[in-house]
Amino acid sequence: MKRTIHSSIALLGTSADPPTTGHKAILIGLSKLFPTVATWASNNPEKKHRASLDQRHELLSTLVEAINLPNLQLRQELSNQWALMTLEQAKDYWPGKSLMLIIGSDLVKSLPTWFEAKKVLRKAGIGVVPRLGWPINSNELKIITNMGGKVTVLPLEIPAAASSAIHSNPHLSYIPKAILPILKEKNLYGIS
Repeated sequence: MKRTIHSSIALLGTSADPPTTGHKAILIGLSKLFPTVATWASNNPEKKHRASLDQRHELLSTLVEAINLPNLQLRQELSNQWALMTLEQAKDYWPGKSLMLIIGSDLVKSLPTWFEAKKVLRKAGIGVVPRLGWPINSNELKIITNMGGKVTVLPLEIPAAASSAIHSNPHLSYIPKAILPILKEKNLYGIS
């Protein structure tokens, strides 16, 4: 049996617009660190999405199935544009369990401005995944801890395979093979 280093449930909401090899690496990496990893496709109020939430859910579901790890779960019912609402649902789903909301290092700066950020920080720890191209700023982490947040920088390194890069120039190397047939079939992101 593999040994995890965190006892919390890892919660990773993502726009998945589309899921990339970076998403795949995060999910696999988190599955090695946490006993349970839950992910879902969500609408980020700060982003304009290229595909519908249903399409992004289908793509993420296909990726999770392809990864095929027993402690990785797709929990689309946790999807909400507000992290606070997601965490309240997760507390109901896993009563008494410790939760860790997973964010990329690119979101550390914006977290203090999120809807009801202090309440979010009271409901879950924050797990920061370093992303290439987005260095972690210790002053930004300090702002979160000063707001009452418990921040853990996770021992993962994720490739700089951003979904937004696929929008402007569809690098097939950034796209997991499992979702490529859906992208081609539905002509999503200019991939046909």
